[in-house]
Amino acid sequence: MDLGLAGKTAIICASSHGLGRACAEELARAGCRVVLNGREAGPLEDTAASIRAQTGAIVETVAGNIGDTGVQQALVQTAGTPDILVNNNGGPPPRGFRELDGEAIHAGLDANMVTPIRLVQQVVDGMVERRFGRIVCITSGSVKSPAAGLDLSSGARIGLHGFLAGVAREVASANVTINFLLPGLFATRRLGGVMAFAAKAQSIDVETAEARGRERIPARRFGDPAEFGAACAFLCSAQAGFITGQSLLIDGGAYPGVL
Repeated sequence: MDLGLAGKTAIICASSHGLGRACAEELARAGCRVVLNGREAGPLEDTAASIRAQTGAIVETVAGNIGDTGVQQALVQTAGTPDILVNNNGGPPPRGFRELDGEAIHAGLDANMVTPIRLVQQVVDGMVERRFGRIVCITSGSVKSPAAGLDLSSGARIGLHGFLAGVAREVASANVTINFLLPGLFATRRLGGVMAFAAKAQSIDVETAEARGRERIPARRFGDPAEFGAACAFLCSAQAGFITGQSLLIDGGAYPGVL
């Protein structure tokens, strides 16, 4: 399918690894100029070089913590007139809620709620003026089905959903959409931390925790980041203009509900 994205400019936050990188790769394949972000310049440049080689796309980079105002401004300035924003940021490490002090709670809220809201504020008016915009926020399957150890991540991301749900309706008439992608367990670097926490909590080894994790997923496997990237690219497509304010859960069927 031609996604109608040739010549569009996309900002993809936290995209040197994992799900963010997968989204960047698919948007580049669809013909976008992509602006990548990551904390470490070396891995970020390696990812950029790989995407250029695979797709022939124009790939630019801004290294640094996406939570820093200067990095946010540099991303927007580098993009110029961004048509697409993929909000992404690493979640706080799994921890029992009793271990969280005020500083940790505020840091989690800033990283996973305040920062993506600030980025939306910086790009959405330009999208409205140009009558095209796609904003996709990568959150977590724990928004739908809270998990032990992810209380701070879940709480901050649920707040983001609630905040942007109204914004999505406000800008929809200008062909600007805001949607959420909720990943379950995907084969990324973060999976290792989640499995280590589960293993410690259950007094088992990591291999057993991984096996149990796969068993709880009806698909009987962890997700492939490429699958996630393809879903993101579709939500950014010209054909997805009637989809907004929605939360798409991608978890291999792990969530047992019907809504």
